[in-house]
Amino acid sequence: MPSNKSVSDAPIVQFTNCRILRDHQLQREDLWVREGKILNPEKLFFDEKGSADTQLDCKGSIIAPGFIDVQINGGFGVDFSLATDDFKSGIDLVSQKILSHGVTSFCPTLVTSPPSVYHQVLPQINVRNGGAHGAGILGAHLEGPFISKEKKGAHPEHCLRTFEAGAFQDLLATYGSLDCVRIVTLAPEMKRSSEVIQELTKRGICVSLGHSVANLSQAEEAVQHGATFITHLFNAMLPFHHRDPGIVGLLTSDKIPPGRRVFYGMISDGIHTNPAALRIAHRAHPKGLVLVTDAIAGMGLAPGRHTLGQQVVEIDGLNTYIAGTKTLSGSVATMDTCVRHFQEATGCSVETALEAASLHPAQLLGIEHNKGTLNYDSDADFLMLNDNLYVQATYIAGQEVWRQDASGM
Repeated sequence: MPSNKSVSDAPIVQFTNCRILRDHQLQREDLWVREGKILNPEKLFFDEKGSADTQLDCKGSIIAPGFIDVQINGGFGVDFSLATDDFKSGIDLVSQKILSHGVTSFCPTLVTSPPSVYHQVLPQINVRNGGAHGAGILGAHLEGPFISKEKKGAHPEHCLRTFEAGAFQDLLATYGSLDCVRIVTLAPEMKRSSEVIQELTKRGICVSLGHSVANLSQAEEAVQHGATFITHLFNAMLPFHHRDPGIVGLLTSDKIPPGRRVFYGMISDGIHTNPAALRIAHRAHPKGLVLVTDAIAGMGLAPGRHTLGQQVVEIDGLNTYIAGTKTLSGSVATMDTCVRHFQEATGCSVETALEAASLHPAQLLGIEHNKGTLNYDSDADFLMLNDNLYVQATYIAGQEVWRQDASGM
């Protein structure tokens, strides 16, 4: 029987000679795309009696969902925590440049800043689909200023804030608006944080725990109130201790509400986290691991002095420090580098490494029905990679938006 669905005249592209990441496995099958979506070939053949308009030979490449970076502070000379006149062109530049690293969607991240910066910058961040112009914007990640002074890391102390009598109203006054906000990182040990977590969660905003001296019971209470993420695990939190493992203990806690999964970000750049610590986290809770770059303005630029919000940062090789100190401040790693390092450090499967940068961040944000998979009817945001996980081409909504040229650029 023909399908009741009106059959589209839009062209159908069939990607052949590839291995597709689907259902946690690389499968030797073709990928079919129409109108920006992944198509079910059985429906096409049997219901519509249709066929492909174009066939593309992928020459044995891996096809994986596009990467999603939920913590990126900037790159290529652009700092998302600086209120500049050309902020929009800066965000456009970053969204264009990260296509070559396999990122098809991202959350521009602001570190702790004065209220005036949030009030100027946040109205200029618009949620939008990706395309030839660049990666899609899923909403802002606000990391601070409601964090611990003891674990501020690279965040400027004079801008840190606590929740006063108004709690959630304090947060609203600081940020100005939550319209485009997707993630808020806060320290759960702060007084009145529980009501703030509940209010944010109610609005569909993901609450992440980080830059914190919380003990395990405070972290568990935050999860019970709706928190679902940990900002860069191990960095800027109490170190694991066997009598009170702190936030790290959430990875194996038995106090997580049924049906809830706690995700955790990891900066897999070989600097922020020792490979042994990466292996411990991955083996303890593999389905929660989300790769993030935590990239700063200096990503993609030569070593030297750059900014991270209100601070000056020095880049020395792959190390980034607050100028004149040994305090780490974000990374200059790209997402594809993080995926390769993660796979090498943990010895995990190719599928696992790719899902940590695609499926898991999509699940964290509750968008796994559209992004982060190659399931039928999901968005055709995907990458072609070689066996060593180097990106060869990036596609958004089924359109090629970046391809490595013959010279390897």
